[in-house]
Amino acid sequence: MIEVEAGLRAALARPAGPSSDFDLNPGIRPAAGTPLRPAAVLVPIWLRPEGAGVILTKRSSHLKHHPGQIAFPGGKVDASDAGPEAAALRETQEEIGLPPSRVQILGTLPVHETVTGFAVTPFVGLIQGPFAPVPEAGEVEEVFTVPLSHVLDPARFSIERRQWMGVWRRYYAVPHGPYYIWGATARILRGLAERMQS
Repeated sequence: MIEVEAGLRAALARPAGPSSDFDLNPGIRPAAGTPLRPAAVLVPIWLRPEGAGVILTKRSSHLKHHPGQIAFPGGKVDASDAGPEAAALRETQEEIGLPPSRVQILGTLPVHETVTGFAVTPFVGLIQGPFAPVPEAGEVEEVFTVPLSHVLDPARFSIERRQWMGVWRRYYAVPHGPYYIWGATARILRGLAERMQS
């Protein structure tokens, strides 16, 4: 597991380009001057005896925004938060029951601009030892783990498309078993995979 941590630290120290939902759709851009709302997520790397994994959530199908989608734990930065990192850790504890004291933050990935108007700061954090997720009732339908090796392999990613607001939009996807990981979550993981490979 020392190798995993060392590899992640080295990857996070490398320069990286911008990240956004528009990377594959240069013709689709928000109006100039559109304010972005700050948000933050945790990319939780769980170091387990059976191998490192990334903890993800499946959002409740009853939610108004992004129902049923696969996401990192996290959310918008509140005025009461000390900053994006505090927001990511607070939201993670609320959504999956992981105390901030259990997370070792290694660094950040580039801020990701979403088509829904958020500027999301992804924090990469290590979790060691036993952990029993507690999904937030009403918001998180399921908490699951995907092998880190799966999402760090660029060959696992594909570019797919669907219609959004009347136009075709392209996006990254990295499915695993019954879980369809796509959009911003897949794009952030793809960025980490690229930095690990360089």
